[in-house]
Amino acid sequence: MKEKKSYVCSSCGYSTPKWMGKCPQCGEWNTLEEKTERPVSAARRASGGRTYYAPESTGGANRLKSVKTNVNERIITGISEYDRLMGGGIVRDSVSIISSPPGGGKSTLALKIANNTAKQGLNILYASGEESEGQIKSRADRILDGIDENIWIISTTSMNTVLGEIERINPDIIIVDSIQTFALEEFYPSRAGNPTQTMECAGELVRVAKSSSKPRAVIIIGQMNKQDELAGLRALEHLVDTVLIMEGDTQDELRSIIASKNRFGSTGEMGFFAMTEKGLVSIENPSEFFMTKRAENEAVSGSALTVVREGSRPIICEIESLVSKSFMPYPLRTGEALRKEQLNTIIAILEQRCGIGLYDKNVVIKITGGLKPREQSINLAVMISIVSSIYDKPVPNNTAFIADVGLTGELKKVPAVESRLRELARMGFKNVYIAKTEGNIKKPEGINIYEMKSIREVIISIFGII
Repeated sequence: MKEKKSYVCSSCGYSTPKWMGKCPQCGEWNTLEEKTERPVSAARRASGGRTYYAPESTGGANRLKSVKTNVNERIITGISEYDRLMGGGIVRDSVSIISSPPGGGKSTLALKIANNTAKQGLNILYASGEESEGQIKSRADRILDGIDENIWIISTTSMNTVLGEIERINPDIIIVDSIQTFALEEFYPSRAGNPTQTMECAGELVRVAKSSSKPRAVIIIGQMNKQDELAGLRALEHLVDTVLIMEGDTQDELRSIIASKNRFGSTGEMGFFAMTEKGLVSIENPSEFFMTKRAENEAVSGSALTVVREGSRPIICEIESLVSKSFMPYPLRTGEALRKEQLNTIIAILEQRCGIGLYDKNVVIKITGGLKPREQSINLAVMISIVSSIYDKPVPNNTAFIADVGLTGELKKVPAVESRLRELARMGFKNVYIAKTEGNIKKPEGINIYEMKSIREVIISIFGII
């Protein structure tokens, strides 16, 4: 029987029986690599291609009701934002992926996790295919307050070597940086980074993590492609338990991590970190980070406060607007955290429903701290900040706005308004404007709630003019 040859794209996984210079699926050049498929034996063909395995010592299949879970047996890293993202700590037999653009801080975070858990008496194996042991030691000396003796380090691109070290050291946590740099000898000549190599290496790590004799936590560092997505096949995300995506410009202090997948916690949860000389530091109170502290008599025009939800947590953020005379045929419309279409819609509502002329005005929107909200609850605050800038009249510092605004100018309700109100009360706010509700909402102590029907009513209430 002859071996069957095919060519697989290392970028998207497309397969073709003939070599081509350009992949017809993703358009990349020189990414098709030869792959040899071994012939299936006659005995296996006779059985329909199926292979049967004897039950393991565990006794084979078990009743679901009788299966014991270890979700509550978590490893607490001591990094509060990371533990919260993971649902309360690292599950002992879990596999997680952390990905970010180059320089995002993923290796720095991994080292901190390693050192914090090693201080608890756990053995940690840190395998790096990108940096030498000396480079990792230099970073550790810079960001860690003392390196624990339970951290083991190896610099190699051979997954076979890593698996051998796992057997020798018997670690509790394994960190692999990064998965796209490793290869298994069994799949030679496929190079590291090839979709087949990446999936097979990840599969071996999953097998190690889920071992019934010794469950281990595995943290995989993953590279990102040009589209800011996890490099490789999407099947890699399905293989693991948790996918964490780090966001934030390398020049900014703020770093955010989003749990795009989490089998042991809330999907969509977000954690906030500040990049310092000592590496990533958890931002314990994000509401303070995303608003400017001012005394009651220091209110400035063009600023309004709102509450957004990132995951399950409400965060107070400040919307800043600058409206100026335009001397160009097409006024400037810029929003760092808003889509241009969303900003144009907001301006059109103000012009049509409130009679505020902005056709000859430049409008610039900014959110303090670089936060990028993904919900519409900020629309009322954006409008109020624009009106405040136009009339040069400040909004009281103890007042916030929580509502979406429809094309009719009517205020629309937003979800989880009660948790947002509690966050405002915790931070000492006195007044909040929301959409008119049909049912009763629990009012936190010390805060006045104003339920309004339209944006016009809110403007009259705050500024006394329209």
